[in-house]
Amino acid sequence: MSTERILIVDDEETLCEVLKLNLENEGYDVDIAFSAEQALKLDLKIYSLILLDIMMGEISGIKMAKMLKNDITTANIPIIFCTARDTEDDMIMGLNLGADDYIMKPYTIRNIIARVRSVLRRTSQQKINTSEEKPNILQVDGLMLDLEFKRCIVDGTEVKLAKKEFELLVYLISHRGKICSREQILSRVWSDEVVVLDRTIDVNITRVRSKIGDYGTYIVTRSGFGYGFRD
Repeated sequence: MSTERILIVDDEETLCEVLKLNLENEGYDVDIAFSAEQALKLDLKIYSLILLDIMMGEISGIKMAKMLKNDITTANIPIIFCTARDTEDDMIMGLNLGADDYIMKPYTIRNIIARVRSVLRRTSQQKINTSEEKPNILQVDGLMLDLEFKRCIVDGTEVKLAKKEFELLVYLISHRGKICSREQILSRVWSDEVVVLDRTIDVNITRVRSKIGDYGTYIVTRSGFGYGFRD
């Protein structure tokens, strides 16, 4: 039996209940939200797939999808749009947002189940392939660094770091559990600078600590030795 967890977001309650029953019969764990507002109160990171209606209340399915894709903690969750809007522009908009499929109402339950299986099978294989490659994410609890897009995320919220601040934090987390000397940090983070004062490291450490909130306490100082990021 599958252990994937699916979230259905649709304001048609009867339709949601029917979808939930049939997907659970297929072995999936299924939750329901009757609006985007209700869905956004959930811990969305736990879901393997989201079935999302476009035409809802104040927050449309399109707007919710944008929010999901802009949040690094939910950006990789596959989305299937289920909607009565069947224009080509709507379909293109949904797919351009990163949706994995687009199903127009009315639809059959067999069609939904087949599409769900297909998307989950494809994304599962992508995860396997990604795990075999060099990771683009560094994560310590709720602190995440996106190495590809150069973003720092603290408990789901992006925090702006200057270039050297970001590189410094990457270096410390990459060497987590050990103390790095000032010389090591200078040679890796400030390798392109001709003259850099020791004070420069101290100032950047202070800035990074203040910007990453509670995770600033993870950065430790060993007087006379250097800095580290604790386990």
